[in-house]
Amino acid sequence: MHRNVLKTLLLLCSGVWGMTAPLTGQAPMRLTECVQYALDNNPQMKIAKLQIADADWQIKENTATGLPQLSAGVGYQYFLQRPGIPASALGFGTGDEKLYFNAYHSLTPSISLNQLLFSNSYLTALKAARHYREYVQQQLAVTQKTIRDQVTDAYLPALLLAENLKVLDKNIANLEQLLRETKATTAAGFAEQLDVDRLQLSLDGLRTERDNLARQRDIVLNALKMTMGMPVKQELAPADDLPKLLAEYADADLTAEINYMNRPEYTTLLKGRELSMLQADLYRKPWMPTVAAFVQYQPGWQGAFGDDTKWFFIPSAVAGIQVTIPIWDGGGNKARRERALISVQTVDAQKEMLENAFTLELENAKKQFLNATERAKRQQQNLDLAQRIYNTTQTKYKAGVGSSFELVSAEQQLYSAQQALMQAQYDLLSAKVALKKALGV
Repeated sequence: MHRNVLKTLLLLCSGVWGMTAPLTGQAPMRLTECVQYALDNNPQMKIAKLQIADADWQIKENTATGLPQLSAGVGYQYFLQRPGIPASALGFGTGDEKLYFNAYHSLTPSISLNQLLFSNSYLTALKAARHYREYVQQQLAVTQKTIRDQVTDAYLPALLLAENLKVLDKNIANLEQLLRETKATTAAGFAEQLDVDRLQLSLDGLRTERDNLARQRDIVLNALKMTMGMPVKQELAPADDLPKLLAEYADADLTAEINYMNRPEYTTLLKGRELSMLQADLYRKPWMPTVAAFVQYQPGWQGAFGDDTKWFFIPSAVAGIQVTIPIWDGGGNKARRERALISVQTVDAQKEMLENAFTLELENAKKQFLNATERAKRQQQNLDLAQRIYNTTQTKYKAGVGSSFELVSAEQQLYSAQQALMQAQYDLLSAKVALKKALGV
C-alpha cells in the first residue's frame, strides 16, 4: 500500500497509542518473517523473476541467430504455358514446331544450410542481451527493496495499534479493579456515588476506544496483507514489540556517508546507460559488413502425368558466400545514433538528479533521527512523572484523602503520556528505518 494511504490509516487510528498481544486465532509474524513472506509471494516479485527468465531466453534467442540454420522445403509448379522457341531457330526442322525448356509439372524439394560468419549487429545484440539480463537482475533488486520498504511501512502501524491495545487492556483491567473497590467502599458508606459514576464513565470511554481501535487494527492489518501478497482472509498478527524492535536496530551512525552503489535504483540506472551506449556503438559503425555462407541442394523432377509419363531427375547443388556492405541509408543510421547519444545524456542528467535526491534523503533522515531520539527521551521522562503522579493520587484516593476527580485527571494524564511515548518510540523506529534506507543498508 502506498505511504500516503498508510498515513491516512494512522490518522484514523490516532486515538490512543499503546501495546497489545496478538489475539487468539491470529498467526503471529515478526517483521523479518513478513518481509520474507512478501519476497516469496508478492506478485511484483513474481513478475520481476519472470522478466529474468525472459531475459535468459532472449540471450538464447540472440545466440541462436549466429548458429547454423538448417531448413527444408518442397515446391510444385504446373506450367499453364511452357516457355519455348521455334525448332527452326536452332536448325531443327521447319514449320511451327517448338522446343520447350521444361515439362508441364515440376517438383522441387530442397534443403538449405545457412551460417552467419560475421555481423557487427549480431555481436552487439549478444552484448546487449547480456547487459539486459544484468539490467533486469538489478530491477529485481529494486523490486526487493521496494517491497521490503512497503512491508516495513505497513508493519509498523499494525504493530503500533497492536501494542496500543495491550496497554488499553491493562488500563481497563486496573480501572475495573478500582471500580469494584470503589463500589464496595460506597456500599460501606465511605465513598459517594459520584466517585463510582466518574470511574464508570472513564471505564466506558476506554472500552469504546478499545473497540474502535480494534477495528482500525483490522484495517491496517488488511493493508499489510495486501502488501505482503497474503490472502486478506488469512489470519495475521504482529509478533514484535516496539522496545525489542528498537533494540534490534543498532545505533545509527550519523557520520556515515552515502555510497550510491548500495542503492539498487542507482545501479539500475547505470546499467540502463550501458545499454544506451551499446546502441550508440552499433550505429557508430554502419559500414561494417555482414558475411554469411550458404549451401543448398535441390533434387528436382520434371515430367507429365499419363500412360506415357516420363519424369526427369534434374538435381542441383549450390554453395556460396554473401557479403552485404551498407553504403547509404538516407541518414537514418545517423539519426538513430544521435537518438542513442541523447538517451545517454538523459541518463546522465537523471543520475545527477538521483545523486542529489539520495543526499537530500540522507540529510533529512539524520535530522529526523536526532529529533525522534530527543523526543523519545523527553516522553519517557514525562511518562515516569505521570506514573508517579497517578500512583500517588491513587494511594491518596484509597486512603480517603483524595477525590475521584483528582484520580480521573491523573489517570487521563497517564494515558496521554503512554500515548505520547508510544508515538515517540514509533517515530524513532521509523527514523532508524528511514536512515538505513537512505544509506542503502
